[in-house]
Amino acid sequence: MSSNHHLARMTSTISKKATLTLENLVLHYGPIELQSPLSRDTFVALAEYYPDLRMERETNGITTIMSPVKRGSSKRESALIALLYMWNELHNNGEVHSSSGGFDLPSGATKSPDAAWISPERLAALPEADEESFVKIVPDFVAEVRSGTDRLKKLQTKMTDTWLANGVRLAWLIDPYKEKVYIYRLGQAVEMVEGFADRILSGEEVMPGFELPLEKMRRRV
Repeated sequence: MSSNHHLARMTSTISKKATLTLENLVLHYGPIELQSPLSRDTFVALAEYYPDLRMERETNGITTIMSPVKRGSSKRESALIALLYMWNELHNNGEVHSSSGGFDLPSGATKSPDAAWISPERLAALPEADEESFVKIVPDFVAEVRSGTDRLKKLQTKMTDTWLANGVRLAWLIDPYKEKVYIYRLGQAVEMVEGFADRILSGEEVMPGFELPLEKMRRRV
């Protein structure tokens, strides 16, 4: 069966009623994990069919569909990406990616961090960049900012089993709800930072000179 036929059959069963759309289900009930594995071609077709939804595919084809993030999460992600972009412009010639970007990883999974940075060295290893496909380079750095619908344990597993396992050198899991940051370094134990007041995260040797004031990640309640 072709991926287009598979996609058409899947979306037609979801959209039998005008109000019962995939977008409405995700927006009202949170992330949806499809029970049947998708091939990579079907995953790409589904992502193109629903460009406003965020999707991730595991190595085994299991796909999770997520809604756009709410105001607070969007603001925190944007602050992180803006600081990362300004640092990159001043100190490097790498690439900064947002949560809209998908990474095709060596494991076969397609994942989207909330923020990512790719060094010039890793960019140079890719002979030719195709801007109309998912990113085919493992980023040097990723950050995940927990939202209200994210399960902490699942994010922690993603940091180790996805990002570090595929070669990310430095990764931050930022939890604004508990004011904690989990710092993952390739080949090292996880470090936890507690409290955001007067705290600054460093890009270390992976991103020399980059700093993130955790005050910008705090929830305003």
